[in-house]
Amino acid sequence: MTQSGGPGSPGSRLVGIAGPSCSGKSELARWLSQATGAPVLNLDHYYIDLAHLPLEVRARTNFDEPGSVDRDAILADAAALRLGRAIHAPQYNFATHSRTPGDEIITPGPLVILEGLFALYWPELRELLALKLFVEAPGEVCLARRLARDVVERGRTPESVRWQFETTVQPGARQFILPSQAHADLVLSGTEPLKGSCRKALEALHSLG
Repeated sequence: MTQSGGPGSPGSRLVGIAGPSCSGKSELARWLSQATGAPVLNLDHYYIDLAHLPLEVRARTNFDEPGSVDRDAILADAAALRLGRAIHAPQYNFATHSRTPGDEIITPGPLVILEGLFALYWPELRELLALKLFVEAPGEVCLARRLARDVVERGRTPESVRWQFETTVQPGARQFILPSQAHADLVLSGTEPLKGSCRKALEALHSLG
């Protein structure tokens, strides 16, 4: 699949969207993409491939700490997008915790949206971002959304979702994700109407000139 965007641009502005799992990052990214025509790079697809491990071992892996993703690849692809160069982004199967064959060509235009848990975590990545957004939501809301998503889309049991949320998701959010809110240019609510949050994000984008 190829995202739309102007090829060969002299440079692109990157917008980073971070926040806890199921806080509303992806919805905000999709809405902004529709409103601006900007392609979206999902940083969660940079999880390290665990296909060499038994499935039960993969399921017990901590996916909520920065070492679970390929930081170097994220930084390299973000830098390329910032320079207006197309990238071949990896694709990830969240049901099997493994990379899928093929990739996604992301061709940058004037604006590119990067969204994921660690979008504001690394200083090197933050330096590439023209606008840094953080989406917050209460833990109970994130858990309810994660239950609805993972049971239907990822074949998980409610018990496994709750176990993962309590053992890695919440601790990881407290240690790595929530502190990155301090680096945001704008903090948005993941429980308020999406239209209002998107309007605020667009206003912040327009203020960049």
